[in-house]
Amino acid sequence: MLRSALTALVRALPAPAAEAHCDGPCGVYDPASARVAAEAVLSMTKKLKAMEAPAAGDAAALAAYNNTSGRYVAIKEEEAQKTKKELLILWTDYFKPEHLATFPDLHDTFWKAAKLCSACKVNIDQAKAEELMAAVEKVHGMFWQSKGRSDAWVTAS
Repeated sequence: MLRSALTALVRALPAPAAEAHCDGPCGVYDPASARVAAEAVLSMTKKLKAMEAPAAGDAAALAAYNNTSGRYVAIKEEEAQKTKKELLILWTDYFKPEHLATFPDLHDTFWKAAKLCSACKVNIDQAKAEELMAAVEKVHGMFWQSKGRSDAWVTAS
C-alpha cells in the first residue's frame, strides 16, 4: 500500500535530473585545486615524519599518538586521491590533442603525476610528496601557457 502510494507520488512529481559539475561543458578548469590537495599531501607527510612515538607503557600517550597518526594518514591518502582526480580532469577534459604540439610530454607528465599520487597514498615519503608538488607545478605552467597566460606559482605554505 505504502509502496504503491510512493510510486504514484514519484510519477506525479518527478524530480529534475541532477548533473555533476563536470557533466556540463562549463569550461571552468584550474590546476589550483590540484595544488591545494598536493600541498596537503606534503604537509601531512611532513607531520607524520616529525611525529615521535611515546615512551613504552604510556597507554594514553600511545592512544593519542595512534589517533593523530591515523588521522594524518587518512588525510594524506584522501588528498592524494583528490590530487589525482583533479589532474585526471585536466588531462582528460581540458587538454586536447592540439596541445600535444606545444607540450609533447603532456601524457608522460600527467601519467607520472598520477603515479606519484598513488605513491604518496601508500607511503610516507617526503621526496615523493615533493616530486608530486613539482609535477603539479609543471601542470600549472602547461595549463596557463595553453591559455596564453603566465600565472605565478603560489603555494599556501
